[in-house]
Amino acid sequence: GRMIDPAYIVEVALGLLRRRNDLEGLHVLITSGANHEPIDPVRYIGNRSSGKMGYALAKEALDRGAKVTVVTGPADVAPPLAAHVVHAETALDMRDAVLKHLPEADFVIGAAAVADYRIAEPARTKRKKDGQGITLKLIENPDVISEVALRKRDDQIVAGFAAETNDLIENARAKLNKKHLDLIVANEVGGKDSAIGADAVRATLLTPDGAVDALPLLEKSALAERIFDRLLALRARNRRGATV
Repeated sequence: GRMIDPAYIVEVALGLLRRRNDLEGLHVLITSGANHEPIDPVRYIGNRSSGKMGYALAKEALDRGAKVTVVTGPADVAPPLAAHVVHAETALDMRDAVLKHLPEADFVIGAAAVADYRIAEPARTKRKKDGQGITLKLIENPDVISEVALRKRDDQIVAGFAAETNDLIENARAKLNKKHLDLIVANEVGGKDSAIGADAVRATLLTPDGAVDALPLLEKSALAERIFDRLLALRARNRRGATV
């Protein structure tokens, strides 16, 4: 038979060396990457996401013993080989895939840069330039992580991200409450510490109880570790509350 991909062997071996097993028996569903919304068969509008944060989250969950499903749009970095990967190019594709896998998930983390808008009527054939320009009508896409939070069971934990250009904490807090999330990871976009596609990020974790945990500049792998520590703490607290 054909040898297993060496990259997969290395990935699993490194995970075993640092495995904590505190996610063993649990299922983590992660969205990652961007979305491409077609203008015509060869053009699209999109958003920026390298997929590095999604990769880091998936790798951390795998290393801690979880079963991991990654729903990913176009990205510079592919999810870990040990994850179950579902490709979803548009926001509607991503929504459908996430809702399909939602019932089996214990944690859902929306790390994808989901497109807020799509073209109302994509052209069936390539648009030709005529010197006149074009006008595109955009319609709003569904908010995937908000829909997940509204559909979730009491025993599921849902986390999202807030990439902001200004008023970081205020905007993140508003999203946390509006989307009914259990945790939001806020990071300000811009500058070398928060450039899209960077390997490190400066983030703040917010929860509905008013807690604000401003973290130092961290590699995305280290941020993923902090996020799962917090998610497990939230799960434990919820379980204690359910038994009171």
